[in-house]
Amino acid sequence: MKLVRFGPPGREKPGIIDASGRIRDLSGIVPDLAGDVLSPKGLATIRKAKVERLPAVRSGVRIGPCVGPVGNFIAIGLNYADHAAESGQPIPKEPIIFNKAPTCICGPNDDTMIPKASSKLDWEVELGVIIGSRARYLARKDAMAAVAGYCVANDVSEREFQIERAGQWTKGKGCETFGPLGPWLVTKDEVANPQKLDMWLTVNGETRQKGSTKTMIFGVAHLVWYCSQFFVMEPGDIIITGTPPGVGLGMKPVPQFLKAGDVVGELAGKSAAARKVHDSYLAFRDRTAQWSRISIKAVLEAREG
Repeated sequence: MKLVRFGPPGREKPGIIDASGRIRDLSGIVPDLAGDVLSPKGLATIRKAKVERLPAVRSGVRIGPCVGPVGNFIAIGLNYADHAAESGQPIPKEPIIFNKAPTCICGPNDDTMIPKASSKLDWEVELGVIIGSRARYLARKDAMAAVAGYCVANDVSEREFQIERAGQWTKGKGCETFGPLGPWLVTKDEVANPQKLDMWLTVNGETRQKGSTKTMIFGVAHLVWYCSQFFVMEPGDIIITGTPPGVGLGMKPVPQFLKAGDVVGELAGKSAAARKVHDSYLAFRDRTAQWSRISIKAVLEAREG
C-alpha cells in the first residue's frame, strides 16, 4: 500500500493511493496515519477497505508528512562509506545516532525556511524507516518485524550550526521545516529488499547525489535492532538512515550550499508498481524574510536497484 496524508497543516487526513494514482480518503476507516494505526493490526484494518469505494480527493490538495505526530525522529550519521570519506570522517564502528526535532517535520511540498544567521544550508536524500511495533531490546532476527514501511526523506542540514558551533549535531539538523517526509509511506510488503533501493538528488538539474542503499555501512535491520538496545521505539517513530555521497559540504574544490531560488530534485526508494513522480514547491526565506520559489520533485523509484 501507498499511504498519504493530505489537507491543511495540523488538520491532515489519512489517505491511500488507488490503482489509478488518485488519493482516496481513509478518514472513515482510521483517524490518522500515526501511532497504533501503523501497527500490524492497524494496517490490516486499512487493507480490508474497499479502496475504489472510498471518497476520491480533489487534485491539487496539499500533501502533508506521510506520518502523523511523531514521538521520536531518529537519524543516523555517516552511514555510507563514501559519504564519510567526503566528510573527512573515519568509518564508524557503530551507528552514529542523533535526533532531529519532531517539530522540524513537514510535508514534501511545504515551504522550507533558511534559519536566521544560516550560511551553509545543505541537502541529504535519505531512506526513512517507519516503526510499526514497539521496539525494545529486540533480537536481531525480530528487527524487521518492527518495521511498518518506508518513505523518502531529506535530512536538511545547516552545516555551520552542526559542525562549527559547540555541542551536538542536533541544532544543525532540527531547525523548522528541516524534516520533509513523503509524499507517501510505502508499506513493508511492497519492498522486497530495502538494501536494493536507488536514490539520487539533483540541484538545478545537475545530479549531486546518486547511490544505493546497498552501500549502507549498517543496513535497515541492523539499525532497527541497534536503536532498540538503547531506547524504546513506538509505532510511528521514524529512523532516517543516512545519505550517499554528494552533499554540498563535500563538493570540491569549494563546498556549495543551497540558496534562495535553487531547484532541487530528490529521489529514493521503490514501490511494487510503476514509478511515481510528485512535483512540489519549496520556498526558502533569506535573512530579509523575502521568499523565493524552489521547485522540487520527490520520486519513489519502482524498480530494484
